[in-house]
Amino acid sequence: MEHNRESSLVLVTGGVRSGKSTFAEKLADQSGKKVIYLATARVEDEEMCERVARHKGRRPLSVCTAEEPFEPHLVMERESDGDTLILMDCLTLLLSNRILHDLDQHGAVRQGEDLSANESLFEEAGERTLAYVKILAEAARSCPATVVVVSNEVGMGVVPDYPLGRVFRDLSGRANQVMASAADEVWMVVCGIPLRIK
Repeated sequence: MEHNRESSLVLVTGGVRSGKSTFAEKLADQSGKKVIYLATARVEDEEMCERVARHKGRRPLSVCTAEEPFEPHLVMERESDGDTLILMDCLTLLLSNRILHDLDQHGAVRQGEDLSANESLFEEAGERTLAYVKILAEAARSCPATVVVVSNEVGMGVVPDYPLGRVFRDLSGRANQVMASAADEVWMVVCGIPLRIK
């Protein structure tokens, strides 16, 4: 694992349970810097509560946590210390938070766990969310702290059979491309094995 300690933005991607968060945490730990864990999760059910507890249990006590499910760029803009590393986990949850909030704000109708809206509304929400990812990538690049962003590769599976699922899959891929383009390093974790791809 050869990580360039001078990299200012590192993207770590991979599938679910690939080991990407564990790898990103190792990068943070080995950096020798003060670590801020920038959590984008919204704890709204028991399953997410358990996931968050597992992640917290892995972190050293010295790690500070900042919770920002909608505008993590604000944390990056506040952090002006080059001796700090911000570990944002994860971009995919941020996309979900923002697109669902956008849909709520623009007239989508909630039906239990489902959202009902016409396909153009889903597409527009995706575009607005992607516009925010570009702001986030710029904030991560210009932040004096080192920034490590964790994201999921969601486009390698079955094509979702509902419009929002397809929009989210496409948005995730495009968001990862934006972040990878801005990043100094990109790692993909497969079966717990990190592979540097940029």
